[in-house]
Amino acid sequence: MSDVVEKTLTALPSLLSLDPQPGSAKLSSTSKLGNLIRAITELTSKHEEEKLIQCELVSLKEQISSPNTSMRQMKELMVRAIYCEMLGYEASFSYIHAIKLAQQGTVLEKRVGYLAVSLFLNESHELLLLLVNTVLKDLQSTNLIEVCMALTVVSQIFPKDMIPAILPLVEEKLNHPKEIIRRKAVLALYKFYLIAPNQVQHIHNKFRKALCDRDPGVMTASLHIYLQMIQENPEGYKDLTASFVTILKQVVGGKLPMDFNYHSVPAPWLQIQLLRILSLLGKNDQSTSETMYEVLDESIRRAEMNHNITYAILYECVKCIYTIHPKSELLEKAAKCIGNFVMSPKINLKYLGLKALTYVVQQDPKLALQHQMTIIECLDHPDLIIKRETLELLFRITNGQNVTVIVEKMLEFLRMSKDDYTTIDLVGKVAELAEKYPFEYYNALCFLFSVGGDMMQPDIPNSFLKLLSEGFDSVEEDRKLRLFAVDSYVSLLQGEPGKLPQCFLQVISWVLGEYSYLSGDLEPARVLQLLARVLDMKQTSSETKSWVLVAMTKLCESGADVSVAQEVSETFSSSMDTVLRQKAHELQQLSQHSDLRARVLPRGSGSEPLEVDSSLSFLDGFVSEALAAGAAPYKPPHQRQEELAQAKALSLEPYGLSLPINMSSCSNADRQSPTLLSISSGLSGDSTDVLHRGGSTTLKLDGVKRLWGREGYLVPRENVDEAAQIEVPSPLQSPSRQGVADSSHTQASTPTQAPEPEQEKKQLASSLFVGLSSQSSLCLMGKSEPTPQRFRRKAKGHSSSLGAIVQISNSLVSHPTDVDSLLCNNQLGSNITSEQTSELPEGLTNANGTCDGEAKLNDRDTKVQKLSHTGKDGFAAAAPIPYEDPNRNEVFSISSHLPAELSGLSCSEITPLCSNQNLDLSACHVQKDDSVVQVVFITNFSDTSVQQMLLDIHSDQLEVSCASDSRLKDVRSHSVAVCQYFLSVKRPSAHVETVGMVSYQLTDGMRQEVQFSYKLPLTSFIRPLTVSTEEYGTMWLTFSNDTKQNLTLVSDAQEPLAATLNVLKKKLQLHIVEIIDMEGIVACQLLQDQPCLMHCRVHAGKLAVWLRSPVPDLPDCLIYHCQRALQEH
Repeated sequence: MSDVVEKTLTALPSLLSLDPQPGSAKLSSTSKLGNLIRAITELTSKHEEEKLIQCELVSLKEQISSPNTSMRQMKELMVRAIYCEMLGYEASFSYIHAIKLAQQGTVLEKRVGYLAVSLFLNESHELLLLLVNTVLKDLQSTNLIEVCMALTVVSQIFPKDMIPAILPLVEEKLNHPKEIIRRKAVLALYKFYLIAPNQVQHIHNKFRKALCDRDPGVMTASLHIYLQMIQENPEGYKDLTASFVTILKQVVGGKLPMDFNYHSVPAPWLQIQLLRILSLLGKNDQSTSETMYEVLDESIRRAEMNHNITYAILYECVKCIYTIHPKSELLEKAAKCIGNFVMSPKINLKYLGLKALTYVVQQDPKLALQHQMTIIECLDHPDLIIKRETLELLFRITNGQNVTVIVEKMLEFLRMSKDDYTTIDLVGKVAELAEKYPFEYYNALCFLFSVGGDMMQPDIPNSFLKLLSEGFDSVEEDRKLRLFAVDSYVSLLQGEPGKLPQCFLQVISWVLGEYSYLSGDLEPARVLQLLARVLDMKQTSSETKSWVLVAMTKLCESGADVSVAQEVSETFSSSMDTVLRQKAHELQQLSQHSDLRARVLPRGSGSEPLEVDSSLSFLDGFVSEALAAGAAPYKPPHQRQEELAQAKALSLEPYGLSLPINMSSCSNADRQSPTLLSISSGLSGDSTDVLHRGGSTTLKLDGVKRLWGREGYLVPRENVDEAAQIEVPSPLQSPSRQGVADSSHTQASTPTQAPEPEQEKKQLASSLFVGLSSQSSLCLMGKSEPTPQRFRRKAKGHSSSLGAIVQISNSLVSHPTDVDSLLCNNQLGSNITSEQTSELPEGLTNANGTCDGEAKLNDRDTKVQKLSHTGKDGFAAAAPIPYEDPNRNEVFSISSHLPAELSGLSCSEITPLCSNQNLDLSACHVQKDDSVVQVVFITNFSDTSVQQMLLDIHSDQLEVSCASDSRLKDVRSHSVAVCQYFLSVKRPSAHVETVGMVSYQLTDGMRQEVQFSYKLPLTSFIRPLTVSTEEYGTMWLTFSNDTKQNLTLVSDAQEPLAATLNVLKKKLQLHIVEIIDMEGIVACQLLQDQPCLMHCRVHAGKLAVWLRSPVPDLPDCLIYHCQRALQEH
């Protein structure tokens, strides 16, 4: 250790030039940094170090703040502040002075200033904006050192919003005569591409120029950009395959300068980059792969030196060979390399071999058979990393014949594992196998819930509950499995439920609430007592309590059950948690009304599919009323974050904003459920804790004992061994396995001669690798299973039009009765009679409690609401049926009264607004090229004229102006008056609304008032924006408000992209600027002159859409209508 410290002390003066005498070999005796380092090395405890650093920070703050401190002294002070920060102590007082040093100092002082800024600040730090002008000035400097320092900072911590300001200067540096400048410029553009790829799309040709640069360093730097771009779109760079092959040939042939060699290996990291690029280009492409065979063969032949870097090259060669179109000779050489790795006594090489074997086993499963004994030995290897990678390999070769042995090995490793990452990884793998072979491995799932507990991903218990809900093809087997689960879970609750994880308790609650009636010997009162015991435990979380309350709601049937339910509901009716209060209220009401409970929570309804309205269109009426009442419109998370950042100059919050997870962007690696919804219940609290563990924004509390939590004092946790030894009762054994287990136990009791260790390994190998020798029975993970299983998942008879069907049994949804409206309004105690429902026309109610008539209005995007009607005649807005006058026999043809100047234009349907004893009000809107006109029809069907009529229309979202010739005062009897209002958008919203009031006087002198509202979609204000591709590119860089979303492609056309864009063009009046291969650009504008640009790209079977606009809310509104348009198509 002393040697390392001495070398560090010797190197620091030459690196930082702290000693005024050049060539000094030691730290100057007067250097305060040297004194600080020496003092720290002499300390014996962490407490002494903290005390010393705090004193040093106080001294630094005083000297830095002094006006008499020179730039040279500031340089040394900044180095000492860097050292304190690197030790983990904050020196925020020096941040602004580091920026000043980079702005005002000499070249050497600027170097220290830039170094301090790059170490102190991050990309989102507010003070970084003060460095922008300095960077701009240094990029234009004639001093090469200043340009290099500026490019280095740009490629590290430059803010995203300031990229357009310096992008032209960085582009110029690609043509600089000095190769170091060109190389740093390429790296800066690579950084720009990672954080803002749309801003460097127009300079792809310059990337190609960098690829052909005469300096190998510049060419190597450009490969980082190409690797990223080829990963996203391999088809667009197939023409560069020959160039990459030529470069690799020159590198392997030793044509580069000796400076690029590492241990006599020519440019090894450059070879690795090129091999990765070639594997992406040659995948599933025979003609492209054929151009690579020769150079791959040469790379393998030349990389046979015994050195770690050559092993890395061989590993990349093996992956490339098995990724591109296969060639037998190369496959043999790659298999030989893998064998050498696996058989190596060195742990690193053995791990590399297992890693390569795991990658290639799906292409060549027989390769695992050649090394089966070595793999068996790796299962008992003392190194845990080797064991874990071996289990990963076995997971890849799992099929219906060897899954039993592989799951047993995984569970055995899981019992011994004390690492959270390993536990989460193995729990996910076992859960995936258990879901594929469900009935056989119910025991494994129960063990996972006990051991994995709350560390497992939330979709694992959801998938298990979905499995129980859907069942299998056999009704008898479904009943047997559910009954078996009920008996097992009752036994667990009778034991020590306090040791069970919260996730497992939630699963138990759902199963008992759903299927405990299947057990004839199990009384509901007994189950309620067990669940009440769970509620009384201190360690039970609020989310688990909500699950338990829902389960108890399903079980209340008799008087004894009601008494338990009432006691529980009284306990939680005053809870601080709003979700628990709601569930307690539901429990209290439904336990007192058995008929209501039977309709709301019908028994055995878990297999009934429910169509989920992902657009939440049934809330449109509620949203409109709230907006009309003054509520703030919804803003997406990214927009709220941007506005919050603009509202304050400096952020005083210690942590970043916590954004909710976007379920549409989750990948398979995140193990999200295919339905993206919990199948447990409609609980709002069931999915509140879905944040990924191990986030970077959490406090580092390793080694700190946790004593207090949200629920109060925490009971000390049992150690891992005790948790792993939770005894699962004997009923947990699968009923189909009990007979087999008994017979095997009998056979095991017979005295037999113990086999030799070698014989045991052979028997284990025959069990693990069964099914790999015959391709007919082969079933690797990720491939289809040709061998029929005994138990199959029940097939779906139909699919949802929205593409999201989930099995929900305890959601408050039932038949289309008054119960639906009762629960939707959350008024369980109100009195609603069935006569109200019977007055509705037939077919106006559906399964989820919404009216078909309302759905039609939603689809039509023109919805009208009756707000309130006041007057002496007592006209009430809440009446379900409008007033019908018996004298109203004459039918007015409203459409014939449309003004002549508006005829022939695009017009919506004429929609009734409101009516009373004297007037009928209807409205429509007409789309002109430069405006939208709302036309209001006032029909007087009475026998008397109405006088002094006033019509007032206003809107919070629109600017409303009345046409000069449409004002009216009197409306004669049995006539129609027409008023026109010009509308323009002030604040974009998915649907905009106008609110109006009509007041008039009758012949008897009484004044009447009628209020109404009219709703129309934002698409009525969208018009095509005709621009060229160059104009589009210029506008795109200037717009700052954007949003991204994946949309559904029109897949039944030969050209899905063109067909999808044509649908959007027809329905939303968009202008298609250009379509190139798999990308398209579209432009539109919102009246008046508010443009919005759309960039579309086909990716992974979806249409990736990126919208940009200078108007904050416009991209989010337009993406909503794009989704609706494609759904309706």
